[in-house]
Amino acid sequence: MPEDRRARQRTGAGVGLLLTLALAAVLLTALPKDHDREGGGACGARAVRSWSADARLTDSFAAYGDDATRSDDWTGGDGTHSVRLPDGRVLWLFSDTYLGQVHGPPNPVGESYVWRDTTAPLVRNSAVVMRDGHPQFTLPAPLFPDPGPNEWRWPVAARVEPRSPGSAESVVRVLLWTRTAGAYPWIYGVPTATEVATLSLPDLRVESIAKVFDQQLVQDPSRRVQFGTTLVAVGGWTYVFGGNDAQAAARPTSSAYAARVPEGRLGEPGAWEYWDGSAWTARAGPRAVLGDGRHTGVGSAFSVLRDGGTYVLFTMAAGSRGLTTVTSYWACSPVGPWHGPARGFSPPLPAGQVAAYNPQVHPALRGDGRIVLSYDVNWLDPTATSAAWNLSRNVSLYRPRFVTLRLGAPSR
Repeated sequence: MPEDRRARQRTGAGVGLLLTLALAAVLLTALPKDHDREGGGACGARAVRSWSADARLTDSFAAYGDDATRSDDWTGGDGTHSVRLPDGRVLWLFSDTYLGQVHGPPNPVGESYVWRDTTAPLVRNSAVVMRDGHPQFTLPAPLFPDPGPNEWRWPVAARVEPRSPGSAESVVRVLLWTRTAGAYPWIYGVPTATEVATLSLPDLRVESIAKVFDQQLVQDPSRRVQFGTTLVAVGGWTYVFGGNDAQAAARPTSSAYAARVPEGRLGEPGAWEYWDGSAWTARAGPRAVLGDGRHTGVGSAFSVLRDGGTYVLFTMAAGSRGLTTVTSYWACSPVGPWHGPARGFSPPLPAGQVAAYNPQVHPALRGDGRIVLSYDVNWLDPTATSAAWNLSRNVSLYRPRFVTLRLGAPSR
């Protein structure tokens, strides 16, 4: 679906002051290193220098979804995210997902497409386990239950981290966007909160779900921020990026925001710090790190990776090109300043009234200088029933597609 697309006491002089300074020095050496003011020779401009369609990965998900021997697993979905598990498996997370069985061609109107019945189950989230480059099975879906009536959870970025700081036991933390059903233009739900789920290893059982960033008191839904569209782990911190849904309010671009959490504490609301424009603060009042609302900014779902000392952000382009074109920005720190947008590229799209969205990089699949990026595809139709019909008559539409790209200095 389109995207629609949400931080310390005064002391006296003399001995007291010396003790305070000594204690501060100890604490500073114990804290993770800041990476919000990076620079120097390790950071340089980055842009996409070359790209190509990754048919192997695209076809792997297509073959899994087309397997008619299965009747209760993934046959298509969007919101594509991934995380590599300690045993080598890759966990793929999806938002809205079709389950059920598919049927070979021809479809009910005589077209040569694999299709599904329009009564096939649609759930708000799912998870698929991949091994050796191929999807193997779907976990019972939905993996994350609805928080309440007319509310649902969409999984976004995830990482494997210690259960607690310094722990030898690892768990999977999954960022979740909670949405609430709403009227137009919020046909894909009103942003409500950001949560973090903890999954056990190796069995991937949901142990707990904690609300880390509540936005219900923000009156304007288009200014509500949801964190977790992407994250980057650097120097003992997990930098978590988020965005608002300004595009639902008919503004060309949304804005990007940044938070950070010490490693092992993603599920603790009190451990989160937000960038307020000049410093990290525990107060939940973040300021945008990218986006002027017109020419620069992001889609509500975007992705960030770190290439050497440079942070690179991928998003759909502003304006009408946002239906077809992926562009990028670069910065020497997670809070910017961000430079761009760079010249974009338009990955392959199937025939029909379709759009690309949610470009996501997959570090779990990165290697040999190559970066794997996925994008989702949906049918453009203001009528939900018509869009659902088109996604069912040709099940290949509503599935992730992949490209492989290489970064370098921008061409002049």
